[in-house]
Amino acid sequence: MSGHNFKKKFGQNFLTDKNLLDAIVRDAGVTENDEVLEIGSGAGALTTAISNYAKRTVSFEIDKELEFDLLALNLSNTTFIFEDALKKPLGDIEKYFDGEYKLVANLPYYITTPLIFKFLEESDRIRSMTIMVQKEVADRITSNKGGKDYGVLTIMIAFYGSATITRNVSRKMFYPVPNVDSAVVRIDIDRDKFKDVDKKGFSQFIKACFSMRRKTLLNNLSSGYGVDKTKLHDVLGANILSKRAEEFDLYEFVEIYKKLKTIKR
Repeated sequence: MSGHNFKKKFGQNFLTDKNLLDAIVRDAGVTENDEVLEIGSGAGALTTAISNYAKRTVSFEIDKELEFDLLALNLSNTTFIFEDALKKPLGDIEKYFDGEYKLVANLPYYITTPLIFKFLEESDRIRSMTIMVQKEVADRITSNKGGKDYGVLTIMIAFYGSATITRNVSRKMFYPVPNVDSAVVRIDIDRDKFKDVDKKGFSQFIKACFSMRRKTLLNNLSSGYGVDKTKLHDVLGANILSKRAEEFDLYEFVEIYKKLKTIKR
């Protein structure tokens, strides 16, 4: 693997420290009964660690130049798929699993957010996601209301479950060394958390609330959500509408959304 041509477009920064790799798999709670999905096999170091714990692993890798080295690992309980997981329909990914599964991955920055949303919004079989991400993304995922990192990603992950930073990882642990530090985040999925709330509608509502961060909820909902300001005042009141989106927590957003659903547009 030393002669590999690292591709910046794929965000290739590989981990090799066995203790750290084993720790990530333990953070994910992977056991011999689990089926695991990995996005981004890379050099196969994390794949190997997962395979030592899991019942079976399905690992996607977009860089076909890594195929020879990955298959040479001879991991008997691992299936490598050399395709772009982000573009592959979820049904085609989940056909590799018998039932529920866990996702464990060292994610390139450019696919982190779309991949998280892909599995949160489309899957009813994924149990958890334990992902290595840039530290700034980890801070956004686990932010508290009122902070600059608090936003759509924070709210929607909390809507579908709960997230915890399990460990911080120095940039020096990667090769090539990236320009930023990373963190491991575990997201546990709870499909029953808000089962009476329309998930797609709520997502659109949250995106509208944060569409212009410096604007009040009144302005964002009237323009981005297409609701008349007079109707908004009648249903929500000035106290709520005069605030910015970052001032509300998840449960307050859910209550606001339920009230908005009563408005005929």
